[in-house]
Amino acid sequence: MQNGSLPTGASETPLRSEGEASPRVLIVEDTESNLLIAKAILKKCGAVHLDTAANGLVALDLLKRNHYDIVYMDCMMPEMDGYEATRKIRGGTTGVENMTVPIIALTANAILGDREECLKAGMSDYLSKPLRPTLLCASLKHWAGSRHS
Repeated sequence: MQNGSLPTGASETPLRSEGEASPRVLIVEDTESNLLIAKAILKKCGAVHLDTAANGLVALDLLKRNHYDIVYMDCMMPEMDGYEATRKIRGGTTGVENMTVPIIALTANAILGDREECLKAGMSDYLSKPLRPTLLCASLKHWAGSRHS
């Protein structure tokens, strides 16, 4: 699944039935407005367990202490960017328990080669900003939904 490859009719249906656990989502984003938008969209899609981190260092710490079903990772952040954080998660030397957690790149870069750079760093998928609700919900359902359906 890549940005723009979802069917145009993809819906924002909730991931869970009544009584089922919602997926745990970590949003790693340093821009407050982008963070608020992502949280609002993901809540509308049925993700009620949302944690946030302002950079890759904070994300690594949270991933050591908590289980997440999916991580949305901004690529460009201060202190530790999303590329480096992802390489560290996948590398297995940070103490992160789930090294295979789906990591979805969130990036304002949408030029040829950016998606490939994200995948090369170990990210599972790529979404460009500005975030489109239909695509964000579809990615959540695709990457975390099967664990909660």
